[in-house]
Amino acid sequence: MPKHVRDLAVGGKKVFVRTDYNVPLDADGNVTDDFRIQSSLPTIKFLLDAGAAVILASHLGRPKGKAVPEMSLAPVAESLRGMVDAEVLFASDCVGPEVEKMAAALGAGQILLLENLRYHKAETDNDDTFSQQLASLADVYVNDAFGTAHRAHASNVGMTEYFQEKAAGFLLMKEIDFLVKAIESPARPFTVVMGGSKISGKIDLLKRLAEVADNILIGGGMAFTFLSAPPLNHNVGSSLVEEDRLQFAADVIDLCLKKGVNLVLPSDCIAAREFAETAESVELPIRGLEDDLMGLDIGGRTVKSFEAILDESKTVLWNGPMGVFEMTPFQRGTKAIAEKLCAITEQGATTIVGGGDSAAALSKFNLDGCVTHTSTGGGASLELLSGIDLPAFEALKGAK
Repeated sequence: MPKHVRDLAVGGKKVFVRTDYNVPLDADGNVTDDFRIQSSLPTIKFLLDAGAAVILASHLGRPKGKAVPEMSLAPVAESLRGMVDAEVLFASDCVGPEVEKMAAALGAGQILLLENLRYHKAETDNDDTFSQQLASLADVYVNDAFGTAHRAHASNVGMTEYFQEKAAGFLLMKEIDFLVKAIESPARPFTVVMGGSKISGKIDLLKRLAEVADNILIGGGMAFTFLSAPPLNHNVGSSLVEEDRLQFAADVIDLCLKKGVNLVLPSDCIAAREFAETAESVELPIRGLEDDLMGLDIGGRTVKSFEAILDESKTVLWNGPMGVFEMTPFQRGTKAIAEKLCAITEQGATTIVGGGDSAAALSKFNLDGCVTHTSTGGGASLELLSGIDLPAFEALKGAK
């Protein structure tokens, strides 16, 4: 394991902190969800209290190596000013003479937020010169950006080679602790709730979970690929089916049977003839899906069967919504699962939400903070849970 930030002596030093401030902005440039900013505060406040000068760096969106005003981090600086008792300065770039001058003048207890790292293509290219430019701004390096830990970029991998003192921040360590423990030593029964539209991108994860889970509950669009796969071979109407993943789904079903894992698929669904908020929906058994109907949410019987298993669970990992929760007619299944996770958390279960759309669903239903842990990284959490090394985390150990 790498060092924890609390193990560093940072008094009187300049500390470069890679954060994940890839937050949503409205048309007026205001931050609409500050969850990721709030999540970075424990590390920032620890460093300020220890007498450090803090330099923060992040990306926002995909500007593809160009300065895109709509993707500026200036709104993040404004949000941050309302969260900390420290002066927050903002640099108009992340490298160059002006930034170097601001960094050199930064004093203990002050914060300098750099402009969007991805305004420079060198960031995603993990360019060595760019890495050195970033590293020259500070004495100590801390990575607290779990959301980008599965990428090998200049700000989270390349520049680490230029620091003797480097560590993981509170958020990064918390993410690693929760997600690794969930897989390696969960309190049982351990239940996985898996959803989202496609199996693609979750193949390694599903294989690994089939080795360690007690129950796997599958909803969302991906459920129809499983229902279509042998030996089930259900007609699922015009529901989303990944034809090239049918054999993989069949293999997962077979693996669960061999391992004694309780794999539960939807028995009913909410269906419609069109993918629209205004669509007329109908609830019916899976076997009742006609050719022109598509399943867009799990049905009431499925919700009850999932809830019964969750009530008995001690550890739950949820990744992916149960339906098209963004549309009112198809949000009931996702909302029910979210509410059930909150309820069992109160009863002592450990509940982990794997970022992305699942975290967005908690926010939509005003359930933020009611589960044990909500991951700030979608892709990173999937790779970590799948057993894949995260480049940024490995870089903190001194590995190239």
